[in-house]
Amino acid sequence: MNNKDRFNRTVRQYRNLTLKILANYFLSIIGLIAGIFLIVFISWLVLSLRTWYDTEPLYWFFIYIKDRILFFGSMVFLVGWVLITYYFISKPFRYLDEIAEASKQLATPTQDPILLSEPISYVERELNLVRETALENARVAKDAEQRKNDLVVYLAHDLKTPLTSVIGYLTLLHDEKQISEELREKYLSISLEKAERLEDLINEFFEITRFNLSEITLEYSRVNLTRLLEQLTYEFRPMFLEKNLKCTLQIAPDTMVKCDVNKMQRVFDNLLRNAVNYSFVNGTIAITAAQKENDLHITFRNDGNTIPPEKLQRIFEQFYRLDTSRSSKSGGAGLGLAIAKEIVEHHHGTITARSEDETIEFEVTLPLS
Repeated sequence: MNNKDRFNRTVRQYRNLTLKILANYFLSIIGLIAGIFLIVFISWLVLSLRTWYDTEPLYWFFIYIKDRILFFGSMVFLVGWVLITYYFISKPFRYLDEIAEASKQLATPTQDPILLSEPISYVERELNLVRETALENARVAKDAEQRKNDLVVYLAHDLKTPLTSVIGYLTLLHDEKQISEELREKYLSISLEKAERLEDLINEFFEITRFNLSEITLEYSRVNLTRLLEQLTYEFRPMFLEKNLKCTLQIAPDTMVKCDVNKMQRVFDNLLRNAVNYSFVNGTIAITAAQKENDLHITFRNDGNTIPPEKLQRIFEQFYRLDTSRSSKSGGAGLGLAIAKEIVEHHHGTITARSEDETIEFEVTLPLS
């Protein structure tokens, strides 16, 4: 149920409660009037069962009441009306006090449910929903912050390793004057590899900062998706060769889509890089794009270890990494899929993940209209 439907339902329930209170109020007034007449009638019947003499003290008391029956009846009605009116006017304020007291629990929500009177149980449900949402948001924020802090610690630790190697090999090149050309080339190659790894780690720090401080804005244009994916797979050939991967692309010629080409290219880059990192050696990566009604479905499927359901549910969370190893080359900042999800949703599309029978599949759905 969306927020608008929930709001309309709450308004209806509030009106029903108001009508119920008014109905009970008028019924109480009618009951008071009927009660007064009933008491007077019963009293008259009881008193008429015997003969009263003017020598009896109660005789004159009853005569006094009889002569002033309208006055005393009006006074009883007035007192009853005041008490009934006070009760029904104060009832909404008692409900309001309950709600105000319960709202204080939302400032510091706990696992204990909020309990209200039965007539305002609909407010109780809404407050408990807010409480549960606040608890869930606090948990997610705490988990994300913890993962981020752990990641920063991991990256800071990893920065030291390639930096130490670069300094060590450059020191050897500087100190060893008579080093052979073959050994010099080896040292330079290792230093370059470690320096590139160092650059990747530094870029991950910037990635964390950009994700937290910037908002995604889109610049739409019509893009030839076929050529975009063909170019992307061509650029990934060196990575395919490292694991002897085969990549297939199935898409209709000159498939056009309206999107932010740079942002969407980043989505596809993240998904293809993820497929390479988590593919079996000698495996296959299949990219397909097909139109279904007014949507375009792009899937990236690769052969790899089946992702457990509990991890699959969190795969699009910020700073969440399937491979938590600090030294893993494939273990990035855990932002690639989170950023991809945000970009796709800004395009009014969806991105989903599935994994079973040693296959991993990501599907991006984009509206064509």
